[in-house]
Amino acid sequence: MRLSHLSLTNFRNYSRLELDIPSGQLVLHGDNAQGKTNLLEAIYYLATSRSPYTEADRQLINWLAEEEHLTFTRVVAELITRLEKKRLEITLVKEPTPDGPVRLRKEIRINGLPRRRLDLLGHVIVVMFAPQDMALVEGPPTNRRRYLNVTLCQVEPPYCRALGEFGKVLTQRNALLKRLGDERRSGGDDELAFWDKRLVEDGAIVIAARNRLVRDLERLAQPIHEELTGGLEHLKLHYQPSLDPTADPQGQMAFSPADLGASALPDLEPKVIAERYLAALKARRREEFARGQTLIGPQRDELRFLVNGKDLGHYGSRGQNRTAILALKLAEVNWMREQTGESPILLLDEVAAELDENRRAFLLNSINGVEQAVLTTTDPGLLAEGLGAEAVLWQVEAGRITKDV
Repeated sequence: MRLSHLSLTNFRNYSRLELDIPSGQLVLHGDNAQGKTNLLEAIYYLATSRSPYTEADRQLINWLAEEEHLTFTRVVAELITRLEKKRLEITLVKEPTPDGPVRLRKEIRINGLPRRRLDLLGHVIVVMFAPQDMALVEGPPTNRRRYLNVTLCQVEPPYCRALGEFGKVLTQRNALLKRLGDERRSGGDDELAFWDKRLVEDGAIVIAARNRLVRDLERLAQPIHEELTGGLEHLKLHYQPSLDPTADPQGQMAFSPADLGASALPDLEPKVIAERYLAALKARRREEFARGQTLIGPQRDELRFLVNGKDLGHYGSRGQNRTAILALKLAEVNWMREQTGESPILLLDEVAAELDENRRAFLLNSINGVEQAVLTTTDPGLLAEGLGAEAVLWQVEAGRITKDV
């Protein structure tokens, strides 16, 4: 899989850009704040319909375009896969509403036809390496849940549908719990029954998929990590759902997480998880009424990184954390290839400056020969020895791109 052409209109600092993108390794170099990362962001946006750097699509619009009467941003790409060619397009349009405030409308087209966001997912698959990836180990659980969601949504659209529905139901259920609590009403089971059923059905799909992903990533990351550490360290990924799906509805423990080492849970079917999720909700009913919110479910899941039995989030050095993230990301590349039969597009944003010489050489050697990788750097010299002979270098300056001679 590779992008053959990228077109940007009013995207970040690009007023207008038409770019034919080569296969293999493409290095974008230049000073900071010139637009290198913006190109990676545009490709990631086409894959996920979300920016990796901001939650607000409004921030993607070129600030100079704000002065125009009808402000819009457009990202268009031509994609070549093993089976076909595709044209993908996302347009953001700022338009007034009858009440006066301006709203942002997102339009998605695939081969010229209007489509929903869910229809876009899976057409482009990307793996992004960025300095902020360290937050996967060191940051809050929301970062790790977001990572699992983005990875799975690119490959499994049913997961993304279940995740979206779970979020909607969770909002409705929390509102009901708060209302019942504020009114100091006893009972409430009948009113919650409808939302409980929907919550556990979608939540079980999310939990089962996350568990499978973590198991697969661990399997693929361990040999990479051992090679990076000379066999001295052993990486485990521990998926921790907020409920224990290994406990049966009668409260008997079917499997103990401790018996599994620091690995994932048993491979349970969503139907089984849903039954145990429902039982767990009922057991926490009184506390949920008191607090006015849902206390268990995928919205509280956790993923931990352990090396030689120690949690990196608490005890890992910066070097150990970087090594774990590098192994995870390279495992993600292999996992996507296993799941789809396509090689994902690799996006590497200033990664060379974050890695020592050995890790940098390992990463660059690992991506030699990939179908398409786009790298950014302020210092091309950091990449010189590790790049393939066919690597292409382009300079980025103030939103303009020139090819190195």
